Amino acid sequence: MITGEIKNRIDSIWDTFWTGGITNSITILEQMTYLFFMKMLDDAQRTSEANANAFGIKVKDPVFKEGEWHNPDTDRDVPYSSMRWHVFKNLEPEAMFRVVSRDAFSFIKNLNEGKESAYSRFMQNATFLIQSPRTLTRIVESIDNLDMNNRDTMGDVYEYILGKMAASGNNGQFRTPRHIIRMMVELMQPTLKDSVCDPAMGSAGFIVETAKYVQDKYKNDLLKRENAEHYKREMLHGFDTDATMLRIGAMNLMLHGVDNPDVKYQDSLSTDNTDADRYTLVLANPPFTGSLDYEAVNKNLLAIAKTKKTELLFLALFTRILETGGRCASIVPDGVLFGNSNAHKAIRKTLIDNHRLEAVISMPSGVFKPYAGVSTAILIFTKTNAGGTDKVWFYDMKADGFSLDDKRNPIEENDIPDIITRFHNKEGEENRTRKEQSFFVPVEEIRANDYDLSINKYKEIEKVKVEYEAPEVVLGRIETLQNEITAAIAEFKEKFLN
Repeated sequence: MITGEIKNRIDSIWDTFWTGGITNSITILEQMTYLFFMKMLDDAQRTSEANANAFGIKVKDPVFKEGEWHNPDTDRDVPYSSMRWHVFKNLEPEAMFRVVSRDAFSFIKNLNEGKESAYSRFMQNATFLIQSPRTLTRIVESIDNLDMNNRDTMGDVYEYILGKMAASGNNGQFRTPRHIIRMMVELMQPTLKDSVCDPAMGSAGFIVETAKYVQDKYKNDLLKRENAEHYKREMLHGFDTDATMLRIGAMNLMLHGVDNPDVKYQDSLSTDNTDADRYTLVLANPPFTGSLDYEAVNKNLLAIAKTKKTELLFLALFTRILETGGRCASIVPDGVLFGNSNAHKAIRKTLIDNHRLEAVISMPSGVFKPYAGVSTAILIFTKTNAGGTDKVWFYDMKADGFSLDDKRNPIEENDIPDIITRFHNKEGEENRTRKEQSFFVPVEEIRANDYDLSINKYKEIEKVKVEYEAPEVVLGRIETLQNEITAAIAEFKEKFLN
């Protein structure tokens, strides 16, 4: 758990960036990530060196070797030792700035080997934007006390920074609320046998939360070598078209103990993505808007839903990349549930008739505030290629533990624990009525309603008859009150004005 002291240190670093002229939240996080990586590399090697010295052996494949490294950006040789955090942190501000901006940064940009590749392979177009030696010195001093070997603490630190990025109001669309991600992971209950994918990963929130769930749930099983190898290298997959978010996501994963996941640059909707029947679980919040190169969209997806709407194309993608029996939980805008275009109807028909649609969880419009007031839902389905939808479970979420205004302050009302409990206890849902918060709807009724999946189409609203008093009774009370007021005024005049 992140302490108040660490929060204060991160807040101080954030403020230092602002006073140093860097005010864009995603840029701040990106620059902090570079420095985190520099310290992580040195901390890890120092730990390895200490262990090696204890056994009288040499460190195998050190990142910082003996001798000199050739900097391709400046065409000069520099000592490996000079680029290590514990060395340059003690330099004077001007000297530190030269080493970090000119040599250490170039070193991590060109580091493309070993376990660091998950992060470093996205560094090609990275730019070091800290311009002031004084600003850099203050930031390095603040970061220096963070233990990069403590992945639990550093994972919490990074999530706190991601929260600050969202709270700043800039680029908040990159971050799905953490408690919503956690709810979706707990609904799907990933196991060590799963191969999990988020084709629009952003800062890797779904992959990180999956990793944390598996680490907690299967702690003892992860001690087995084959399970550990699958978890580290084959279980987690994420793609994005934003190199900055890939760097941030890869660092997020590293700090949660996932050193080399399958994270890469890829336009998941394009013809370049050839994945099919590959994953057992998809967890995602795909983009609802944004630019789309329609000509580059994979024709297999357009065959399912001929549209330019990314939210529909991603649902089509999920049905392709999942293996038979694979499951999906995805956030969608409400329009997906009831839109009457041919593409909207086609994707709903596909999920219901060709696969097994299990649940529609309607979320309140304030979940993504203050960045967007759009109403959203979570669709949960299993790929079967043979139908199987007999009934669909609907849940009307009214509260998520936070106020639904722009402030999003914590409140007591929270349906999330109830959603998880009811979802995993479907037999207890059989006898619920349409007046309750959750209920089943048979597939025949959904088909009869043109495959409409909006909960209000099926929810029964209980109308309470209100009995009002007769008009003459209300008028009599008004006249009585008026007479009392008139008498009080007369008494006041007689007593004080005569």
